[in-house]
Amino acid sequence: MNFLLDYQWEIFILAEILSIVSLLLFGVVRYLFRKRKMSLLFLFLFLVLLILEAALALVIYRETGEISTFQIVIMIFVVYACTFGINDFKKLDRWMKMKIGQWRGVDLLTEKDRRIMARQKDPKYIAKVNRYSAMIHLLIFVVVQAVFWSYGLNGFDEAMNYITDLSWIGTENYQDTPYPNDVIYGISMIWVLVFIIDFIYSWSYKIFPSK
Repeated sequence: MNFLLDYQWEIFILAEILSIVSLLLFGVVRYLFRKRKMSLLFLFLFLVLLILEAALALVIYRETGEISTFQIVIMIFVVYACTFGINDFKKLDRWMKMKIGQWRGVDLLTEKDRRIMARQKDPKYIAKVNRYSAMIHLLIFVVVQAVFWSYGLNGFDEAMNYITDLSWIGTENYQDTPYPNDVIYGISMIWVLVFIIDFIYSWSYKIFPSK
């Protein structure tokens, strides 16, 4: 257990590197060496590593009894992999089909792949995708913040006081906020800024689709 506590970040970084390598090997084995069944092993390895990361965060939490930056970072990675990461993996898969196909001198892209790639250049489709991603980000933001607040507050009435009076935002003392500790408060404030920028940026495609 001491080993996990002392080297938790190193283990997480190693798992992430192995996850990226496993996804790349999935494409190489599947499209370059044409071994479809074997390629599934690397996809399975990616899922195993994702589960191990989540398990590591849970073990560290049970050992320390508090939510730290480590757990929050892993939670972000896991949530991303289960939401936006699926679509990004499909993009990576099509990109590997195209590149490896060019190396082999064959066309590995299907008609469906071509339709999707062409659609992704359509300004209206881009605007639609960004609207959906913004709303998903909003949902995740609200849910996670609610979980954070539940650790720092005693009830709904106390939460309403912080919602109706936002003067606590920007304070340096986390005890004046609805958050349970300084780490979660600091990360949440950064996330608020990122969320606002991302939300405005995503909806800008709707307002200015040609740009």
